[in-house]
Amino acid sequence: MDRLANTVRPYAWGSTTALPELLGVAPTGEPQAEMWMGAHPGAPSRITRGAEADRPLSEVIAAAPDRELGEAAVAKFGPRLPFLLKILAAGAPLSLQVHPDLTQARDGYGAEENAGVPLDAPHRNYKDANHKPELICALTPFDGLCGFRPAAAAAELLAGLEVDSLKPYVDLLRAQPEEAALREVLTAVLTADPQDMAATVAEAAAAAERLGGDYTPYASVAHHYPGDPGVIAAMLLNHVRLQPGEALFLGAGVPHAYLNGLGVEIMANSDNVLRCGLTPKHVDVPELLRIVRFEATEPGILRPEVSPSGEEVYDTPIDEFRLSRYVLAPDAEPCDVTASTPQILLCTAGRVTAGELALAPGESAFVPAGEKAEISGAAGGAGTVFRATVVA
Repeated sequence: MDRLANTVRPYAWGSTTALPELLGVAPTGEPQAEMWMGAHPGAPSRITRGAEADRPLSEVIAAAPDRELGEAAVAKFGPRLPFLLKILAAGAPLSLQVHPDLTQARDGYGAEENAGVPLDAPHRNYKDANHKPELICALTPFDGLCGFRPAAAAAELLAGLEVDSLKPYVDLLRAQPEEAALREVLTAVLTADPQDMAATVAEAAAAAERLGGDYTPYASVAHHYPGDPGVIAAMLLNHVRLQPGEALFLGAGVPHAYLNGLGVEIMANSDNVLRCGLTPKHVDVPELLRIVRFEATEPGILRPEVSPSGEEVYDTPIDEFRLSRYVLAPDAEPCDVTASTPQILLCTAGRVTAGELALAPGESAFVPAGEKAEISGAAGGAGTVFRATVVA
């Protein structure tokens, strides 16, 4: 078992205080958005094993994938860790976005490769050939947007703002079949004249600020992204508030954005994102419309299923990751978490012992496949551990 040294990403939307409070360190005054745990090439965790020098986890895995990941995981996912674990600290809304399914990702990546689009080109959509399902589990109350509202509910919300330039969208949402209405309105919003849309957003933002209540999340979005057409697009989506321990699974084609809060996030190891707004980055409207699922969905809030061993499992329909949680009581017997697959163990509360390692909040460890592993509250205390692995 190896203690991980992890990178914190300073994205502009990150909270300046949430991660430092979890880690028990002084804030720097700069945003601290995400702590990455895993072997993603953009910021792999580092380990020191025995007398070896400090090395990226990606290099350790590449040198002996069967030993580190287990033969079954390598056979199913290849010689790489197929997930990325994060602590995400949102102090402002993230971009409104959607992820492709596996076929769309492979086709899109292949087309851009054949066209010679550089991987670092700002207009490139597909950085790899993988899909990017993800799960966010709240550590604090956590606000987000997820999936389309029913067209009638979206029409009611927009109509309540009493902004004249929104009335054509209201009429479309009320008159068309639902999927066609959602597609047509999102298309119209994202392709509208930028100056006209900026004026509409300003009016809608002022009305949302004045009305409060159900409009409060959208007023906050508009505050951070003045004039952005994504503000109106966001009003087509469900607002979700997770309580600590609750989670949200985001599959392919579902538009979403995180707004505020601290959570544990796990995702397939991919960088494929199609943006719908709330960002200065490229928005490829035709490609976006090809992969969005235009159907009203009730955001399914996940609550863990508790096994006889006390493991609280967040059930998801994919194999690249499996996330669970242990809430360790004082003086309880150690929990055996030995597995034939690779694991990352993350402490988020209290103090815990993982193997021979003592972990404080925000500290984590990598467990190679098949290695004996037990977790318990440190010195008889309580603690919470998230366990990330794969289904192989």
